[in-house]
Amino acid sequence: MTNIPNSGVPQTESFFDKVGGHATFDALVHRFYVGVAADPPLRALYPEQDLGPAADRLRMFLEQYFGGPKTYSEQRGHPRLRLRHGPYAVTPTQRDRWLHHMLGALDSLHLDPEDDEAMRDYLTRAASFMVNSFDE
Repeated sequence: MTNIPNSGVPQTESFFDKVGGHATFDALVHRFYVGVAADPPLRALYPEQDLGPAADRLRMFLEQYFGGPKTYSEQRGHPRLRLRHGPYAVTPTQRDRWLHHMLGALDSLHLDPEDDEAMRDYLTRAASFMVNSFDE
């Protein structure tokens, strides 16, 4: 806990700040998309030639989810993850490919084990939630 200067009111640090803020999420998403770019079946889920806009959206979403700036909602509205991914066939195989690259990117951050586990748990649950097709 930290104190807000001159207020005497304790303030808890957000998870976003605890793990390193914007720089951590930027590194996570950058490393993830390096993997996506080299994975043709997964890359097919990203219609834009330039992965930059998708990377920005994912980074903003994760930053917001983990207690950082609300930029995602300010720019794009409610996340509506399943609705936004509805046009794409997200199969269990695609989920596993996504998790392979995302968890590899997470490993590269060398976070505190408790923080790593919290992120790993959310990312794994979110990826499973996105599965919308069982046709391979």
